[in-house]
Amino acid sequence: MKIGFTGTREGMTDIQKERLTKGLASGDHFHHGACVGADSEAHTIAKSLSLYIVVHPPLSKEKMVECIGDECRDAENYLARDQNIVDETEILYAFPKGKKELLRSGTWATIRYALKTKKPVLIFYPDGAMESR
Repeated sequence: MKIGFTGTREGMTDIQKERLTKGLASGDHFHHGACVGADSEAHTIAKSLSLYIVVHPPLSKEKMVECIGDECRDAENYLARDQNIVDETEILYAFPKGKKELLRSGTWATIRYALKTKKPVLIFYPDGAMESR
């Protein structure tokens, strides 16, 4: 299964990291956006599980981390990059920093795009709660 990932630049909680590790057991391809925080942490977890990793870097290098994956897409603006992650995968795993949906959040914008395109989304909240949409 091809799993797309979106998450907060502030990083994941320990319970979110545990949930991601368990959730990735059902995947073989992992796509992420190469930013600081949750993307970087998820990359490390996916690599430890020997998943095939596809990196979708942003144009802006300000919040980007160098992640060596099995494939690397061309850099794009945040919105296009996030939409490509959704378009190239079968399910989106989302790790927001809170339960409240925010309008000016890349994580929530990616969730909204996935739902608009009828892609299944699993949202893993910081407190350990999970929601399927």
